[in-house]
Amino acid sequence: MWKLALRNVLRHKARTAMTLLAIVAGVVGLILSGGFVHDIFSQLGEALIHSQSGHLQIARTGYFEAGARSPEKFLIGEPEPLRKKIMASPGVEDVLERLFFSGLLNNGRADLPIIGEGVEPDREARLGSGMRIQAGQRLRQVDEHGMMLGQGLAHALRLAPGDWVTLVINTPEGALNSQEFQVVGLFQTFSKDYDAHAVRIPLAAARDLLASGGINTLVVSLKRTEDTLPIAMALSASLSGTGLEVNTWLQLNDFYAKTVKMYDIQFGVLRIIILLMVLLSVVNSVNMSVFERVGEFGTMMALGNRSRRVVELIIKENILIALVGATAGVLLGVILALLISAIGIPMPPPPNADLSYVARIRIVPSVLAGAYAIGVVATILAAFIPALRVRRIPIVDALRQSI
Repeated sequence: MWKLALRNVLRHKARTAMTLLAIVAGVVGLILSGGFVHDIFSQLGEALIHSQSGHLQIARTGYFEAGARSPEKFLIGEPEPLRKKIMASPGVEDVLERLFFSGLLNNGRADLPIIGEGVEPDREARLGSGMRIQAGQRLRQVDEHGMMLGQGLAHALRLAPGDWVTLVINTPEGALNSQEFQVVGLFQTFSKDYDAHAVRIPLAAARDLLASGGINTLVVSLKRTEDTLPIAMALSASLSGTGLEVNTWLQLNDFYAKTVKMYDIQFGVLRIIILLMVLLSVVNSVNMSVFERVGEFGTMMALGNRSRRVVELIIKENILIALVGATAGVLLGVILALLISAIGIPMPPPPNADLSYVARIRIVPSVLAGAYAIGVVATILAAFIPALRVRRIPIVDALRQSI
C-alpha cells in the first residue's frame, strides 16, 4: 500500500507540487515568525539584565516591596562575607554591591528629583554591556567625585560631560547632606523612564553622603541566563532564615513578563491562522486530486478492494506528502532564518525606550518541532474529508467517471 501511495504521489506531479507548496509556505512562516518573536524576548531580557537588574538581586526581606520609599531601613550591614559565600556558588560570575538613595540634583539653575545608585564602577562596567554610553565615558574606580547621568536627566538639566553638579540628599537621621560631582558620562538603557531620573556615583561616595557603611542589594551576575531559576532556588535555600530574599530578573522586571505574555497570545493566533490556511489549501488541492480519480477508485472497489482500503490509500498518500513538505519547510525555514540573521532586521525603539536594535531570526528547537507538527497534522486532517466522501460514492457511480 505504501509503494502504491508513493507511485500515486509521483504520478500526479502538479497536484502534489501545489500541496507541497502550501505546506512549505506554512511551515516556513511559522519558523520565521516564531524565531523573530523569540529574538525579541531574548534581546529585551539581556538588555534588562546587563543594563539594570543583573540576573539576581539579594536584599533584606521586604525591600523589593517597600524599600523604594525608605531604602535606609533595609540595609545589609556586613555585605563582604555574604558576597564571598555567593561567589562560591557554581554558575556565579560576579557579585556587585549597590546602595540606593533619592534626592535632588542641582546644576546651578534648577533642581530635579533623582533616584541614585552607589555602585562599584569596575564591576558595573563588566555587567553593563547593555548600557550604551552616549557621551563621555563609564564611571571608573579612580573617579571619586564622578557621576554618570541618564540621557533624559542630562537633557532636562542641560548637562554634558565635564559639568559640575550638586547632589543633595537626606541622611537616615534626617539631616541634609550635599556634595559636588563632575559628570563623566551620559548613559542610555532600554528604559526611557529610568534614564530620565537615574544617576550613578561611586559606592564610597554614596556611603559618605548617607553616613552609612551598608548596602541595599547584592546584584548577582551569572555565566548563563538559562541557569537563573535553579541558582536562585539554591541561593534561597542557603539563605533561609537570614532575613534575606532572592529575586530573579523576571520578578524585578514585571513588564517583561507582560510583554512575553502579549506576544505569546499574538503568536498563538498566528499559528491558528497559518494552520487554517494550510488546512484549506491542502483540502482544496486534495479534493481536486481525489475527484479527478473517482473512476480509478471505482475500479479498485470493483476489483474487490473495500472502500476502507481506498480511504487508507488516500490518507497514506497525504502522509507522504506531509512528511516531505514539512521536512522541506523546516530546511528552507532554517536556511532563510540564517540568511536573514546574517543581514539583520533594523528595528525602531520599542514603547518606553529610545534604543533601536537589530533583530534576527533565532532557530529554536521547540518552534521547529511545532511548525513541523502543524504542517504534518494539517495535511493529514485535510485528507480525511475528501477521502470519506469517496467512500460514500457507490461503485457504479464511481465507474461512470471513467467513461
